[in-house]
Amino acid sequence: MIEGVASFVAWLGASLIVLADGRRGLALGIALVAAGLAVITWLVAGPLAAGILAAGGAIAAARRFASGPGRWSVMPPGSTPRLILCVASALVALWIALGITTGDSPALRFAVLAVIGLAGARVLSSADAQVQLTAAAILALAIGTAAALGGTNLPAYIVSAALAAAACWLPLRASRAA
Repeated sequence: MIEGVASFVAWLGASLIVLADGRRGLALGIALVAAGLAVITWLVAGPLAAGILAAGGAIAAARRFASGPGRWSVMPPGSTPRLILCVASALVALWIALGITTGDSPALRFAVLAVIGLAGARVLSSADAQVQLTAAAILALAIGTAAALGGTNLPAYIVSAALAAAACWLPLRASRAA
């Protein structure tokens, strides 16, 4: 039951990142993804791995909350295709996690698939550097969480948390046309 709720929270956070353009929405999305993935990791790989992922996500969320335009901007005009993407990705990830793949922890498989799919789509569909770096941060967290599928691999958690934290600290440059 706890794994199911945690995987839903991770999907909800990734969906918020897909649907939001402002720093507050993006920061809340990172925090939800990190919390959901940390709980799932705690149940599968233990508290140390979960703490590492949670710390990386918290650093990324704090940085995203502190930089950028101060607004929520959830569901701006023209975001209906993004909403459809969020719902469709959840259904496909659920189908793959429960119907096609086998093994332990279908909630872990669902969360990883949903977050990776939504983060990848957001990286490719946005031209805003803040949004792309935010999606890259949750992509790193999800890939680190996928290490729990093969057992406890502490270096993978450390690297993914460091990448997630560092992604939101990269300097943003404004493009200049001549």
